[in-house]
Amino acid sequence: MTATFAVSDIHGHPEKLAAALREAELVDTEGNWSGRDARLWLLGDFFDRGPDGVGVLQLVRRLAAQASGGPGEVRMLLGNHEILALGMRKFGDTFVPHEGITTRSFERSWALNGGQDRDQELLTDDDVAWLIEQPMLGLDANHLLMHSDSEEYLEWGDSIEEINSAARVDLHSDDITVWWEMWRRMTSRYAFRGPDGPAIASDLMSHLGGSRIVHGHSIVADQLGIDPAYLTGPLLYADGLVLGIDGGTFDGGPCLLVELSPI
Repeated sequence: MTATFAVSDIHGHPEKLAAALREAELVDTEGNWSGRDARLWLLGDFFDRGPDGVGVLQLVRRLAAQASGGPGEVRMLLGNHEILALGMRKFGDTFVPHEGITTRSFERSWALNGGQDRDQELLTDDDVAWLIEQPMLGLDANHLLMHSDSEEYLEWGDSIEEINSAARVDLHSDDITVWWEMWRRMTSRYAFRGPDGPAIASDLMSHLGGSRIVHGHSIVADQLGIDPAYLTGPLLYADGLVLGIDGGTFDGGPCLLVELSPI
């Protein structure tokens, strides 16, 4: 039976991802796909905050190619920092049109959110072409997989297929306002916290499927009120309907590679 794993928010730390994959026996001692019958989902945010986002991307692309030749599969979902890194590369310091005076630009947001010059220098056209074909959402082992803990995905459509298709059209657009709206949607968060969280999660799954949501984007330790260094695992919340797996890797927290049992 195929095992299903998810990990998120590596943020420029390929060595932490590689160590977690070795521990789970998804890669061998040389860092190559182990041939295990498993599906690995990476829920976005390879870039920014840490020193080597392109290194994370290269690791994932290499493992995806290796897994495609035998048992196992490696899949990626886009996070808000993929949108930011790609928007920075595409538009730089171009102002985003807005009513009234604005200083909004991808360059400014990229700098404020931990953008790394090295990533922009090393990101290739082939990397960009690969990234803009990646989906926003997935469904596996009855888990609804997404990067952001947000309802905003529904602005793209009313099913996983509609959302991934509409978002892909946006990713091929040359309109800066379309890209800025993608960035805005993907930065929203905390939809499933608080007293209304379970109802919001249930409503989202009624549209998109699944019995539990798995997301990154919002650091679990912040929700628990502890330092990320003391985090030992993911957080199941919203009456058991939502699993947060962002360990705060860039801030001293663990790289949480979580096996998802069918539910």
